[in-house]
Amino acid sequence: MVARYLGALVRAILVLAVIAMPSLLLPTVSDDTGQIVALVGLFAAALTFFEYASVYPGLIEFRDAPPFNRIRYASLVATVGMLSMVVLARTEPSTLTLFVDVLGSAMARAIDLPYSPVRLLVLMLPADASAGQIGIVRTAGGIAYMTSLITLGYFWVMIRATGWPTSGQGFNVWVNLPTFDPTAGGDVVERLRRDAWFNIALGFLLPFLIPAVIKALSAGFSPVTLESPHTMIWTVTAWAFLPASLFMRGIAMGRVASMIEEKRRVSGLAELHPA
Repeated sequence: MVARYLGALVRAILVLAVIAMPSLLLPTVSDDTGQIVALVGLFAAALTFFEYASVYPGLIEFRDAPPFNRIRYASLVATVGMLSMVVLARTEPSTLTLFVDVLGSAMARAIDLPYSPVRLLVLMLPADASAGQIGIVRTAGGIAYMTSLITLGYFWVMIRATGWPTSGQGFNVWVNLPTFDPTAGGDVVERLRRDAWFNIALGFLLPFLIPAVIKALSAGFSPVTLESPHTMIWTVTAWAFLPASLFMRGIAMGRVASMIEEKRRVSGLAELHPA
């Protein structure tokens, strides 16, 4: 019990740290921004603590199937940290921040093609956006999108190399998929595969849909400028991180469906050929 509470506390502190990271790295933070960051960080930390300290599952999926959530957290830290460095490169340039900025610019140029997610992200900005604002959003988009692709590639390789989610241990569907009800009706494998393909399709479409939806909403409200560093960092992070998370969830649910199907096949063979 002590180990579980300690692990939950460490995870809560890590979640609080990543939310506070831009405020800690950027030189100027307004009082209102600081209060909002503190409120959101404390809420997310409390949710994480109670989720991992509880014996029964709540909202967080694959809680006992590492390193699923660890990979997502590392991707989030890398994205938020590098986007903060891109902002710092404009205000307080250093060797590290300039390197990250140049790296992001190279990534953006490589994937900034017509109708690409990065191009749509830039087109989301108003027509009167400055060249500097367009450049920083393009660089941030390149870094964030490339980080999400690297995350997905690493997760896929990890599944193939380690046999996740079992990896030599048992896998509890109820604990690791608390929002999935296996008794809702229909075959569990088919429902898992249907949900997996839905998450993968949504993860593929979101980088294209989010800029289009924001652009459409801007027609009736004030346009989204992303001039505030915090707004830019978290908007671009969400634009890249949420689709990658949905992709990972879809891949993971497909893997669980294959695992259940394989166990059914083995059990069927054992019944046909008893020892």
